[in-house]
Amino acid sequence: MSDWGRDTPPEASSGVFVSATSITIDAPPEKVWSTLLDFKSYREWNPFVRHQVLTDASRNPLPESSQEPSPGKYVYMNPVHLPPQMDKPSLPWQKNSTLVVITYLNHETRRVAWRTASFPRFLLDAERWQTVSVGDDGKTRYETYEVFRGPLAYVVNFFMGKHLHQAARAMAEGLKARAEAS
Repeated sequence: MSDWGRDTPPEASSGVFVSATSITIDAPPEKVWSTLLDFKSYREWNPFVRHQVLTDASRNPLPESSQEPSPGKYVYMNPVHLPPQMDKPSLPWQKNSTLVVITYLNHETRRVAWRTASFPRFLLDAERWQTVSVGDDGKTRYETYEVFRGPLAYVVNFFMGKHLHQAARAMAEGLKARAEAS
């Protein structure tokens, strides 16, 4: 069953574990949104995902003219640092990679979602939602929410759960610093 086009994140109760965080950013929401979708700049500010590029399903980079995120496109993230850090990891297992497919993107509501494409979904289904909004106080708010489901989610949680929580927070702080500096 396909749930492409769904415009809300999955319920936390549908997963084995959730990695989520939010942060207030003193910058216009449009600036935060454009920074979040500027994958090329990740190596300059993101301690979690140091590089990501749009690819085909085999992880071959798409031409420069096709690097605009949209639903159905694949994103190859490499390296993914766990724990998050701007420097090169000292241990080989601290550097990972993953392939995801964009399942939702709405520039008006500033929401983007993707799901893991590295494993069969019945084994591991990780779905991440990111939103940029304006709160009741008029401040820009970034939120990220990732639900991990399937039998391998227990393994991921045991070995990497703590680092995934740290990484979500570190990315939010990096996004804040980058958007507020420009």
